[in-house]
Amino acid sequence: MRDEYDIRGGKRGALDPLPPGKSRITIRLDDEVLDWFRDQVDRAGGGNYQTLINSALREHVTREREPLEDTLRRVIREELRVVATSRPMPQRVVRRPKTRAKKTTAERARSSRRS
Repeated sequence: MRDEYDIRGGKRGALDPLPPGKSRITIRLDDEVLDWFRDQVDRAGGGNYQTLINSALREHVTREREPLEDTLRRVIREELRVVATSRPMPQRVVRRPKTRAKKTTAERARSSRRS
């Protein structure tokens, strides 16, 4: 190590400049919540858990602003999709045509006499 360092050209603050529209904050989350988001990123093969948290919050805020009619339509569609995939399709009943009873020997004899 050197005895002295020249820090006259140094800048205070974070090394990464923030992109427009982003803010750096400190937030306290439950360990279980944070572990869940980190686990999701690991399962996806990488990424940033903070981006995933931001996406989840953005989706929640967007849904809160959604008109009631749109919310109802979305929920009904989701429920119908769940029901359609969880219930087996009903089996189609095939009805056989009724067969005529066989004629007895006496009936056959009568019909042959008439012809």
